[in-house]
Amino acid sequence: MITTAPELVIFDCDGVLVDSERIAVRIQVQVGAELGWALTAEEVVEKFVGRSNKSIGELIDAQLPGRSAAWQQRFEALHRDAVETELVAVDGIQEALAALTLPTCVASSGSHEKMRHTLGHTGLHSHFAGRIFSASEVAHGKPAPDLFLHAARRMGVEPAACVVVEDSKYGVQAARSAGMRAFGYAGGLTPAHWLEGPDTVVFDDMRKLPMLLSSGS
Repeated sequence: MITTAPELVIFDCDGVLVDSERIAVRIQVQVGAELGWALTAEEVVEKFVGRSNKSIGELIDAQLPGRSAAWQQRFEALHRDAVETELVAVDGIQEALAALTLPTCVASSGSHEKMRHTLGHTGLHSHFAGRIFSASEVAHGKPAPDLFLHAARRMGVEPAACVVVEDSKYGVQAARSAGMRAFGYAGGLTPAHWLEGPDTVVFDDMRKLPMLLSSGS
């Protein structure tokens, strides 16, 4: 059990800062239907949510050889349009960020371009500017620990003193593998029991995060 006092809060982006997972899942289902891989929303959550674009591309190519590039291109076009009309910040995240006193950063499976768009659209980019890290910067995306360890190194904080706020099973697995405590946000699409495990607190209201961090619960 990790007992080191937290010195850094590492936020995932999609589903934690911006309420984008519902949009992304719906579009993945649509693109799959168009290209020949029929997926339910539940299957997309299980297979894709929390993974890097590279990892998702490998899954697509295993099912539809050579089609991952076309899939990604179609997804990105539809996703960008939907973000402009539908995307909002995760409920309660503005209040949580305002109440936090610990240093923060973002470490996401998404690209920097995508985060500039989604965080910018929701007014959150300036809060994290200069402290945003992408899976494109490391060799292996979640559930490997590479991205969170990279963020900790860049922020000058030991892994045991970092806490990670995640909403996907791959994200909390990556946090544990990195030797960090995880706070699993179950207010989105991922079932709470997928997030449960050692050194992990599961919660469903983002407004409670500052209190949970201060109590060490």
